[in-house]
Amino acid sequence: MARTGPSQAGFTLVEVLIALLLMAVLAGMSWRGLDGIARARDVSQAHVDQTLRLNTVLAQWEQDLQSVYDTNVVPALAFDGAALRLVRRQANGLQVVVWSLRGQRWLRWTSPVVTQIGALQDNWLLSQQLLGNESAQLTMHDGLAQWQVYFYRGNAWSNAQSSAGTTTAAAAAGPPAAASAASGVTGNPPPSAGPALPSAVRLIIEFAEGSGNIGSVIRDTGVGP
Repeated sequence: MARTGPSQAGFTLVEVLIALLLMAVLAGMSWRGLDGIARARDVSQAHVDQTLRLNTVLAQWEQDLQSVYDTNVVPALAFDGAALRLVRRQANGLQVVVWSLRGQRWLRWTSPVVTQIGALQDNWLLSQQLLGNESAQLTMHDGLAQWQVYFYRGNAWSNAQSSAGTTTAAAAAGPPAAASAASGVTGNPPPSAGPALPSAVRLIIEFAEGSGNIGSVIRDTGVGP
């Protein structure tokens, strides 16, 4: 009588191919999930970096405004729609600072620090002739669609190009010679260089489409003495 051996259990070729197909599908789904997580992480990090950079730029904007000094030699703070110019007091003199928007680039230019009235007037004149490609012109932020600036005068906000609520600088700030002496700038200033300083400045910037930022930012800053 013949003896029957034990039965051989195993997978057929079709079953093996189906198993491999399922493993490939699962691996593909897992890879897509990991890739999506990595992309989301990169986008989130880029947004954080943009936010930190914008906060740094706005901190510089606030520092400039809080360091404004009125000598009555040139306007201490002026906005013409395209650029905001101000005179900033430094430890060793005064310098002219210009914030401007060219295309979608928000630029900041600074003049050399000076201690002579004539040099300050020359720097102010130079600040009105900038082309945007000067070596001292730094791109502070890119991707801005437009900006607006308002001054707070007479208990109300008004367009920075308006003269509403202004008084002469001479009446508000006292004798010009005293202001110049306090800043360390020497020379003979004119009797008045423009309207009195506002007590605060409101900045509204709107981001361009595709810049990585959405909407607008509003920042109110008190103006220095």
